[in-house]
Amino acid sequence: MRKHTTAAALAAVSALTLAACSSATPGETGGEDGGDAAESIKIGIKYDQPGLGLQEGSDFTGFDVDVARYVAAELGYAEDQIEFVETVSANRETALQNGDVDMIFATYSINDERKALVDFAGPYFVAGQDFLVKADDDSIEGPEDLEGKNLCSVTGSTSAQKIKDEYASGVELVEQPGYAECMTALESGTVDAVTTDDIILAGLAANQADPSAFKVVGNPFSEENYGVGLPKGSDQCEAINEAITKMIDDGTWEQLITANTEGTGYEFNAELNPPEPAACA
Repeated sequence: MRKHTTAAALAAVSALTLAACSSATPGETGGEDGGDAAESIKIGIKYDQPGLGLQEGSDFTGFDVDVARYVAAELGYAEDQIEFVETVSANRETALQNGDVDMIFATYSINDERKALVDFAGPYFVAGQDFLVKADDDSIEGPEDLEGKNLCSVTGSTSAQKIKDEYASGVELVEQPGYAECMTALESGTVDAVTTDDIILAGLAANQADPSAFKVVGNPFSEENYGVGLPKGSDQCEAINEAITKMIDDGTWEQLITANTEGTGYEFNAELNPPEPAACA
């Protein structure tokens, strides 16, 4: 999840994406009557998560982005038919409900509260909630250690509230609009820790000017199933699940994980990954 991926990794991802794009003809799954697919598809992603969803100028990189490209290709969309739209945590349900996006690949954990508002395909990855702290801070080893401390997370994320509700009622929650602001607060000492999923934290640390100044605690205490957010009543769930299954079976899934986490020291939980997409409702 480094800001600058190696040339070899970029070449691997590019080849995988092109292969995926050639595997489906536009219209195979895009139209209800079997006709041509829509002219474009709007996909919600994060713009500030290195290794997962990151915008740099006109380029979009990361595991979520690569999975989105693969799935879109399987649905019949060429690369130039994909429009990426920034979708922050607090606005994901609204974006789907208002038709601002057709689907979302944005570290979007599946839970019952969200399922009441939107539909999900997947999951396509399972992460675990953890903490990012300064490298010399050994006072935080688990969620119970946040009692009386300041904890940062982004607006719309459930991570920090979960700690307050279940582990440390005296924690002081500090919400910021994005992870960049949380990192600034951590660096300045305004907060003691940043919490979200381990794979996100690894990318945030690796993207700093001095990555050695921070560390992921390395004690995940939850399972976060990343799903593809869809509007309620969408008929795309099964086709997306088929695409995810194909991506896993043909080896693309693991190659994309490797390319996007190279150099961070991150290792995915092999007991949980790759996941098996759940049956569509």
